Order: sequence, then C-alpha cells, then structure tokens
Amino acid sequence: MPATHLHSPAGEGLPSTLGELRTSPFASIQNRSIKDEMRGNLIVLLRSGATIFPGIVGYEDTVVPQIVNAVLSKQNFILLGLRGQAKSRILRALTALLDERTPYVAGCEIRDNPFHPLCRRCRELVAERGDATPIAYMTREERYVEKLATPDVTVADLIGDIDPIKAARGGENLASELTMHYGLLPRANRGIFAINELPDLAGKIQVALFNIMQEGDVQIKGYPVRLELDVALVFSANPEDYTARGKIVTPLKDRIGSEIRTHYPETLEEGIAITAQEAWTERDARIEIPGYMREIVEQIAFSAREDKKVDKRSGVSQRLPISTMELVISNAERRALVNREEMIVPRVSDIYAALPGITGKLELEYEGELKGADTVVKDLIATAVRKAYDKHFGEIDTQQIEMWFNLGGTVKLDDATSADAALAELSGIQGLMEKVKALGLKLSDSSPVLVGGAEFLLEGMVAHRKLSRSEEHGFSKQEKARKQETHKMEIEYEDWEKARKSRRGYN
Repeated sequence: MPATHLHSPAGEGLPSTLGELRTSPFASIQNRSIKDEMRGNLIVLLRSGATIFPGIVGYEDTVVPQIVNAVLSKQNFILLGLRGQAKSRILRALTALLDERTPYVAGCEIRDNPFHPLCRRCRELVAERGDATPIAYMTREERYVEKLATPDVTVADLIGDIDPIKAARGGENLASELTMHYGLLPRANRGIFAINELPDLAGKIQVALFNIMQEGDVQIKGYPVRLELDVALVFSANPEDYTARGKIVTPLKDRIGSEIRTHYPETLEEGIAITAQEAWTERDARIEIPGYMREIVEQIAFSAREDKKVDKRSGVSQRLPISTMELVISNAERRALVNREEMIVPRVSDIYAALPGITGKLELEYEGELKGADTVVKDLIATAVRKAYDKHFGEIDTQQIEMWFNLGGTVKLDDATSADAALAELSGIQGLMEKVKALGLKLSDSSPVLVGGAEFLLEGMVAHRKLSRSEEHGFSKQEKARKQETHKMEIEYEDWEKARKSRRGYN
C-alpha cells in the first residue's frame, strides 16, 4: 500500500476489482514507480528511527548509509565485495522497503499495474471488463527475483522468447504478444531484480541489460513487442571476478548509479556478534559457550585475513567462523554424549576437531601450499589462542605450572575422559586452578566449565612454547631440543622468504 500504510495489516477486505481499487487508498499508487515506492517507504523508516536492515552487523556507518543514499536517489546499484560479506543478504533485505501488499491484474504473468497495464492480455481484459477486472495481490517476497549469473545464461532466460506451442494452441501469429514466454526480468516487473556475480554474465547479456537500463524497456526476439518495465535493478560482484573470470562491460557499468563496497567485520566484537547470530547453536542439551572460545574462533578468521600464506584476493569468508563454531559445538556435544554429561561446554581442543571445516574455506598462496593446509590452519589456531591468552592471562605468572611439568608431570585431556575425571587430574597441577580464576571462574563452577578454562590456560602456554602438547592432547614439558628445532625452522623459512622476495625483485 502507499508509504503511509507501510505496516498496515493485509488480508481480507482488500479491493477485489478494479472499480473498488479506484476508490481505495491504492488509487494513490497509479503513477508511482517501484523506485518511488522504495524511496517513500525508506523515508518513513528514517523518520521513525527504525533499523533499516535488521540483522546486518558492522555496516551501520559504512555500507548502509551508501545504500540509503542510492535508494533516495532512485538509482540502480551494485554491491562489490569479497565472498562472505553479506551481499546477497543485503539485496534480499531490500524487500523491507516495499509495500506489504501490491495489487496487480489477476492472472498476469508480469504482474501488471491495473491502472496502466503493459501486456496485450491485460489491456484487452481491462478494455472488456472495465471496473469488473479482477485484482490479485502480491507480497513483498513475491516481488523479489534473484538470478545467479553464469556464463550459460541466455537473453531468452532473462528477457523471454517465442513459445511456438502457445502459438499453436491459441492459433496466434508468432509475432503476437500472446505467444511470448516471458523471462525473469519481465516477471520481476514492479519489483526488485537482483543479479549475483554480475561479471560472470556473457558480454552480450550485459549489453542487453545496458539497453534495458538505457531505454527503460525490453524487446523480445526482434518482434515489435516493447514492455516499459518498472524494475529496480541491483547487482553484486566479487572484485576478483574482474580479472579472474570476466568483467562488467563499460556501458553497463556506467549506467549503474552507485558502486558500494562491502567489507569484513572491522572489530573482533562485530565478528563475534555476527557469528553468534548466524551459527546454529540450539541443541537438545544445555550449552554454555565461554567468551574466550568465541574470541578464539573469531580470531582465526581475523588472523587468516592478515596471514601472508592465505590468498587475500579470494578473501576469508565470514562463513569460516560460523561453520567452525558449529563444528566446535558438535564435537563438544559428541564428547558430552559419550560421557553422559548434561552440559555442553566447548574447549580449545574442539577447534582442532573442526580442522576440515576451516581448511575448506581458505585459498592458499604458494607458500601456504608448500607448508600444507593443515599446518597453516594449526598455526592460525595457535596464533588465535595466543592472542586470547594474552588478553586473559597476560599478567599471570605460570612458573609454578611450568615447574610441575618440568619435574615430569603430564596430563592427557581427550574426548574419552569425562569432565569429572579430567578435573580431578587437572586439580593435581600446582597453581593451575587458582590461575583459572582470571577468567572469572569459581572453584564451585561445574566440571565442564572448569576443565574448559584450565585447558585454555594450558593451550595458551603451548602457544607461547612454555609447554608441549601431543596430537593425542597430552600436555608435557617443552623440550629444549624441540625449541631449538622450531627456532631453526623459523630462521630457515625467513631466509627462504627473503631469497624469494629478492628473486621476485629481479623479475
């Protein structure tokens, strides 16, 4: 309905004929375009102080204001950004700027405006039945059409083609409008048409889109069929696509009003909020996710985006921490089920169980390929653990704990060990449980919570090379020989890196 009725209830009582429509509040939309509608409803939202795109975190001061400006300017626009930056989600959220219900000529394939029908079938129907023309309604979601661009998309897919079967059945001439099979774009009439990964479209298809944006109408199969469509065109693209797979033809790019660049979360807190919102954490048992676990999982993505062994052109999707968190919780859930525990508390060791979910979301540079995906990811996890450890235990003296291990003490924490048994073993390490209080834990807390905090402390010491840990999650003293070997490998890698850069300079 009109902008002033943006949130009015829809359902029974709506006009069912064109005559009733003319005397209803819908009469005010006779000459209003889709872009006018989006602009009007956006103005209502801005004046009310409502959130424009609920659920979109981290774009409040960057991307959202630019989209608002584009809509207020009645422009078509493109979202340009790396994978996993919520581009598709934002485009789908544009439906919030549409009326709840919009009338159209009942039975029309292109959802014609009853006041100004475009297609021949609707024009003849209105001429024949006048005010008795039946009216139907479409919802916001029905007015959003999305297409993933691929090289095999044809003009017929987007715009339409002649349907000889329809012509034969109706006895119509092939040049008649009644024989046309409309493509996606005409079917998006009076709505939003979104194309994801625009550069993947063949050049001739992009030229067809350019013509639509230039002339404001479509022509089907060379026949004299012109439809002045009312469509808001929005696009998305990955900057990598401009050089890797295709490009946006210059005339089309020139017709796109705004090029809006998206980005990854700028702070760890924003990333944590997005992951907490998107990750599936509702399980059948009670779940408690420690704050430090959220920080570590998110820090893996932040560290990967900065790591020189990870391809920055491909990016590190926000889906990485989301899927990692789900796998971490699932591994903790499996451990709780095996040990018949009622509470699920993820531990740092559960992140290593999520290794397959992380490696599949990283594109590595040549140096990373040499080291291997598993090694690179383990280094990223160690970096994330070390940064979280420094935040929570940076001022803690761990010499007493180191001494206990140096005197021959060992401890093993695996999924087969119950939380109660693990806590009993960890309590024997001198000074350990006292240090865990830095996380805000109390000795009266449940066993899974205390074990998770203690393991985090030990993993942090491993990351700082104060202790060593086996693949079976056994903690022991840090061997000096291993320290020297690690240091030697780091020096060798640095020398190799310098030599590689030097050779690259001569090229």
